[in-house]
Amino acid sequence: MALYAIFRVRGRVDVRKDIEDTLKLLRVHRKNYLSIMPKTESIEGMIQKAKDYITWGEIDEKTLAELLKKRGRISRRKKLTLEYIKEKGFNSFEELAKALIEGKVTLKELGIKPFFRLRPPSKGYGKKGIKKHFNEGGALGYRGEKINDLILRAI
Repeated sequence: MALYAIFRVRGRVDVRKDIEDTLKLLRVHRKNYLSIMPKTESIEGMIQKAKDYITWGEIDEKTLAELLKKRGRISRRKKLTLEYIKEKGFNSFEELAKALIEGKVTLKELGIKPFFRLRPPSKGYGKKGIKKHFNEGGALGYRGEKINDLILRAI
């Protein structure tokens, strides 16, 4: 099962209530938050509703492992550590990332927060800014595999 990485690009000001509720369900509460969601029909419907505030694509194992290693949290203050992962039965972050992408486990089952607080990406979002879609040179909308580049710049 593929996983979507959903990255919130635009802020919270002047967002319609129904779209804000959808963004909360996607667990991207603030700008530069990223959540990992399974690729299902209901998630895709929510993504389409909030497409003017987020960018999304399929995350790969390498990027997911790096994301978990550097930005993964167990609770608000506690970082995700290798010792914690070993308690849960995984030997490395790469092994955990592979299991997550294959759908064997979920972040919730492991007690890991399903969203990540990232920095703004180095070198920005795109030449035309955050109000244009990715196809037009901006930052919004579907990116496919190119979401991994954005995530690595924002970690």
